[in-house]
Amino acid sequence: MNPVVILIIGVVLLIGMILVLRLNAFVALITSAMVISLLSPGDFADKIARVGKAFGGAAGNIGIVIAMAAIIGKCMMDSGAADRIVRSFLKVLGEKRAATALMLSGFVLSVPVFFDTVFYLLVPLARSLWGRTHKNYMLYVTAIVAGAAITHTLVPPTPGPLLMASELKVDVGLMMIIGLLIGLPTAALGVLVCKMINRRMDIPMRPYAGQAEPELLDDNQLPPFWISFAPIALPIILISLNTVTNALNVGKPMSEIAAVLGHRDSALVLAAAVAMFVLVRQRKLSFKELASRCETALMSGGMIILITAAGGAFGAMLREAGIKALLQELLGVQGGSVMLLMAFAVAVVMKFAQGSGTVSMITTVSIFAAMGISPTMLGCNPVYLAMAIGSGSLVGDWMNNSGFWIFARMGGFTEIETLKSWTILTAALGVIGLGFTLLFAYLLPMMPAA
Repeated sequence: MNPVVILIIGVVLLIGMILVLRLNAFVALITSAMVISLLSPGDFADKIARVGKAFGGAAGNIGIVIAMAAIIGKCMMDSGAADRIVRSFLKVLGEKRAATALMLSGFVLSVPVFFDTVFYLLVPLARSLWGRTHKNYMLYVTAIVAGAAITHTLVPPTPGPLLMASELKVDVGLMMIIGLLIGLPTAALGVLVCKMINRRMDIPMRPYAGQAEPELLDDNQLPPFWISFAPIALPIILISLNTVTNALNVGKPMSEIAAVLGHRDSALVLAAAVAMFVLVRQRKLSFKELASRCETALMSGGMIILITAAGGAFGAMLREAGIKALLQELLGVQGGSVMLLMAFAVAVVMKFAQGSGTVSMITTVSIFAAMGISPTMLGCNPVYLAMAIGSGSLVGDWMNNSGFWIFARMGGFTEIETLKSWTILTAALGVIGLGFTLLFAYLLPMMPAA
């Protein structure tokens, strides 16, 4: 069968199972991978087994990191460390710059903590700010999205960026650095978009139906800022240090130490240990209680690992289908900005079609990774291809996206109000992110030495 036909069947099947049958993304991805494998060349008896092998390989690449990130997020939330980081930003920047403080809080916290959890944490603070000022409620809530959505889609160890780095063979440390460099100015400009939305939609805070406002902890119940921030800063520093030492080609002893401590798995394990220590210290938990909280975190992280690893298997089966040459012929061996724009457009279509940003990233990177794209073809480092895909996955948010409903229900907005705020903001963030991606790819292509 023609490889392009196999690709179309696989993608249509994936979207159909998620959108029409409402199946879990893991079931849809792994089933699509099996169908693609059955339609692809190879020994028939091995066609299902190779899906399992690819799934295992992908899980081995991302499983430890996602599991540790889930533990870090849970411990930071329960210990009050996440709350301390937010309050510290608010204290430093002041109430007049509360939107910037909320954006920075979302930006920082969404590196180890999943987006929905960050939003649940920060919305009560936005509601509390409105209670004091009685203005700018829409600004406060959208500013959270401007920060949290960006790092969720551009910076590992969140699942989408992590798998993109794995599929495109991009160093995780480099992915972190470039994601932060592109993400921060994108989020900053996003706050300006939030202000424009706020001027057009001056909506007061609405009380939750039949629910009391959540009570905020006193400052003396929260851990100090330096130790609260450590679980976020530690892995970024260690992984980036490993990347820098490799680039500078330092001596063997130093590079070996950096390779061990700065490996993504060990860096996240160390960060998780710090987060667990803060939780035990702050809440006076027994080891049994700590284990229970970690198990809760791992249950949520387990589903993310399954979905992400299934995405890795999906991409591997596309490569088995032999679509590399035909896709290159179909799309043309385009270089530079053209390929980045194509990747952005495919991610937008996938996001609009099925709703999940993570699935959009997984599917799109699988297609482009199957083409065997090299830096020579792109005219820049493949990390920018990942940035373009991540930016595209922000565009096209509407009612089939879970974030849409989290924003609407937690913020107290109607569906129309959410379309006019959330949908417009995330689309703007995606376009701005693409703009910075193209700019960085031109100014800092980072082509490997010949």
